[in-house]
Amino acid sequence: MQHGKYRFIVGFLVVPMALYVIFVIWPFIQSIYYSFTDWTGLSPDFKMVGFDNYTKMLDDDVFWKSLQHSVLLAVLLPLVTLGLALFFAFMLNVGGRRRKGAAVTGVRGSGFYKIAYFFPQVLSIAIVAILFQFAFDPAQGMINGTLKAVGFKDVPDWLGDPNLALWVIMAVLVWCTTGFFVVLFSAGMASIPKDFYEAALLDGASRFTTFFRITLPLLWDTVQSGWVYMGILALGAEGFAIVHIMSVGPGGPDYSTTVLPLYVYQSAFRDGQAGYATTIGVALLIVTLAFAAIVMRVGRRERLEF
Repeated sequence: MQHGKYRFIVGFLVVPMALYVIFVIWPFIQSIYYSFTDWTGLSPDFKMVGFDNYTKMLDDDVFWKSLQHSVLLAVLLPLVTLGLALFFAFMLNVGGRRRKGAAVTGVRGSGFYKIAYFFPQVLSIAIVAILFQFAFDPAQGMINGTLKAVGFKDVPDWLGDPNLALWVIMAVLVWCTTGFFVVLFSAGMASIPKDFYEAALLDGASRFTTFFRITLPLLWDTVQSGWVYMGILALGAEGFAIVHIMSVGPGGPDYSTTVLPLYVYQSAFRDGQAGYATTIGVALLIVTLAFAAIVMRVGRRERLEF
């Protein structure tokens, strides 16, 4: 069985590794290279400018605002999303009342609730952003229309208020991502033996205790992976798409919703400063890697098996 083993392994790995290097690693290297140039993104002519782009970035107030907003999304969005998903998944799987023949069950109608929670995942993030943009419209939107109908006279301009816009966008992101993790955590909880819960309940443990003593420790690897995944979404495509579509400007008002991916896009395609945009992209890469490393380090614990 050992004869030709390494040739077999290399034969399977060479094509995927080549594709990964060409389409992932090489663009990273190119971006780092272009960050030291004054490339406009349109002209083939450019020259090396050293660390000028990095100096400009450190003195750029919009960059620091964008970084602050991105970090806020990366920290709060996974916390809220995963917290809600864990609660809903727990209720759907082991949070129901004791029934005949089953000591541990989910709430009634849990199958329907799983479908309802997962429904936003069927919709494209662009469609979700457009729908909520109309819903939050200050003049004709459904939300302000409902508030006026129940007696509120001074309704807020949700996306036009610098103090509210980012929080509204975060709420939409939570709404459209929670369902995926509800299904993911439900699958993990379904694999936990029911005997654990039954034994804990016989010993007088509450639902609160069983969640923190049984469910969460046995799901920790899944929660940790979800935290990293959710943070990368907030720092990357999901954060960019929903801010670009929903916000005023986009990125406004007064840069109150600008995030790093959006600022990269605007610098490259609106301002014609592709070299500077790749510099911000390098900063975004560092922030993303640092976030993943911190989560993996802080969340490290002994692996539990059952």
